[in-house]
Amino acid sequence: MSRYFEQFPLMLYDIKANGYYKLVPDIFRRIKTKNKIKNNITLLDSYDVDDGEKPEHVAFKVYKDADLFWVVCMINNIENVYYDWPLSNAQFENYLKDKYDNVDAVHHYEKTQSSGPQIGDGPDDYSHKIECNSTDTGAGAVTNFEYERRLLDQKRQIKILDPRYLGLFLQEFKTLIKQ
Repeated sequence: MSRYFEQFPLMLYDIKANGYYKLVPDIFRRIKTKNKIKNNITLLDSYDVDDGEKPEHVAFKVYKDADLFWVVCMINNIENVYYDWPLSNAQFENYLKDKYDNVDAVHHYEKTQSSGPQIGDGPDDYSHKIECNSTDTGAGAVTNFEYERRLLDQKRQIKILDPRYLGLFLQEFKTLIKQ
């Protein structure tokens, strides 16, 4: 379909600051996905990234073109795949070893907090975890491993542009990047 940087307009740039200019893609241009698109459930599907799966794999699986990895990244605000994309299980273990002396040590404490109606605690009751002091009633320890695993699991849950809208998305991108 379309390679990412081939769509960018060219600009003259003096790479070595020696007075010799070359035509290069204008990589300083940025296009951001509108919140209206990112929050539209009819345009997007949920997708759980498998262990070791990269944006290129997802793009090939969904769009039949690995070169469209940038669409996957753009929809999910992934600017740097080394930090924003989920680690494989092996990378995750190495990351934990590098970051923590003890992965089983307490990272923080949390307790369940309820919000919504208190009478009857029906379907409008929303429970969620909040950080607290270890001395708070109901406080439970969260280890370094559990904390980092939650962050990784959140990264694994991405959005995918429905392939039916891919052509419109690519056309809009080409129009915007040329402006």
